[in-house]
Amino acid sequence: MTTANQKPPDGGWGWAIVVSSFFVQFLSYGSPMAMGVLYVEWLEAFDEGKGKTAWIGSLANGVGLLASPLCSASVSAFGVRPVVICSGLLVAGGLILSSFAPSLYFLYFSYGCMVGFGCGLSYQATVTATCQYFDKRRGLALGIVSTGASIGTFVYASLMKVLISIYGVDGCLIIIGALSLNILPCGVLMRPLPQDSSPTVEKLVLDKPPDTYHEKEGDPEETQGMLGMVSASETDRSCEMSGTQNWFVVSNPKPAANGDEEKNFCKRLVKTNCQRYLTYWLDTADMFRNRVFTALFLAIFLFDIGGFPAALLLEDVAKSANIPDKSMVVPLVSILGISTAAGKLLLGILADCKRVNTMYLYAFTFLATGLTLFAIPYANTYAVLAVLAGIIGFASGNWSIFPYVTTKTVGLDKLTHAYGILMFFAGVGNCLGPPLVGWCFDMTQTYELAFYLSAICVIVGGLLLFIVELPLWDNCTLKSSQSPPKSHIYKPASKA
Repeated sequence: MTTANQKPPDGGWGWAIVVSSFFVQFLSYGSPMAMGVLYVEWLEAFDEGKGKTAWIGSLANGVGLLASPLCSASVSAFGVRPVVICSGLLVAGGLILSSFAPSLYFLYFSYGCMVGFGCGLSYQATVTATCQYFDKRRGLALGIVSTGASIGTFVYASLMKVLISIYGVDGCLIIIGALSLNILPCGVLMRPLPQDSSPTVEKLVLDKPPDTYHEKEGDPEETQGMLGMVSASETDRSCEMSGTQNWFVVSNPKPAANGDEEKNFCKRLVKTNCQRYLTYWLDTADMFRNRVFTALFLAIFLFDIGGFPAALLLEDVAKSANIPDKSMVVPLVSILGISTAAGKLLLGILADCKRVNTMYLYAFTFLATGLTLFAIPYANTYAVLAVLAGIIGFASGNWSIFPYVTTKTVGLDKLTHAYGILMFFAGVGNCLGPPLVGWCFDMTQTYELAFYLSAICVIVGGLLLFIVELPLWDNCTLKSSQSPPKSHIYKPASKA
């Protein structure tokens, strides 16, 4: 007899899951997203140049995205609770180890890889757990959870500045690492849903490979939540894979009479997996034939190369502009974090409006970010930089409408596949962007060229999205689809 998850309760213990997930993201992402405060200190401590130092923050924020397939597989294989506890140990261990770092290369591993991978695990686990407990209220639940990282950025930036002034960088990292251990009790609260019994399904394993995506039937408007669509697919995939494991472990089939049945079983299993992998790569190639998906792929890559470095380097930009620390009442990273939270909520609300073209809205955030990046080299006061940080942060809240755009481009059935590809290359952009900006500064000793290039990357990405969404493409497609019948009719007429 196998087991299956029951219907999401949409409340009850689910709200404890939401609160726990909020604090897991708060504690996990608070320090990496506010790394700009530590970046300035490590520049002085190691004196290795801005390009090499920027790798620490880029790895901490990019590794989690690059490893998202592995993180999803871990949640599917081991469950939410063990993965959250493991992520807490990785984040806390990485932060504490970083306090003893003798060089930047050690920080690449301890802060960049350990903390970054821990953040990736915590994100996948919290999203999956929240979706398992919520269906109709999934958008609200995930909206609350997703703001944990942004509010964590706001709080941690100010907190780390105070701790550094009292205990130094090493003491700050030890205290922040100790705080991150609170992820462990949050993980303990994430108990799995009670299980319902169901008939044996050994035959389903042999005869029918699991689908890559399942979506509940119901009102289409219920599938319009920002992370609800993405997380639903991740949850289905997680339940699907863990269910497959239960079929082999729990169901205890009778031993085969001879080795032929076992041999046939293995052959069919290998054939099924090969078919799935082949289908995956064929679907990937098919998606890249879609001009909108290709433009979206290039746009998100360019946005992360050009737009992400500002969040990491704003504190150093202020220092390079000789802005005194006393005038910076609130850290620029804190302003960016809280404005990102506001952007996620407001852009998500706008995306729900029927009259709003979500692709144009998403492209507009690119253009707003690009124009703001152009203005950063001319900012010489804290007030101006604070306004620019607020604009960049608000526009960076476009992550809340990114799933809308992806779904509109490839369809709901291919959302998981497409989202994984796009997130992977977003991680590549996160890893490459800050070091490239840092190297530009090292060569020119000014941020002007670096931010001009960053702005151009982001604006080009936005223009690509505007161009592929123009109505003229629909007219061209309609004409090309009508041309074959016309040529077929014309040929007999010429013979006559």
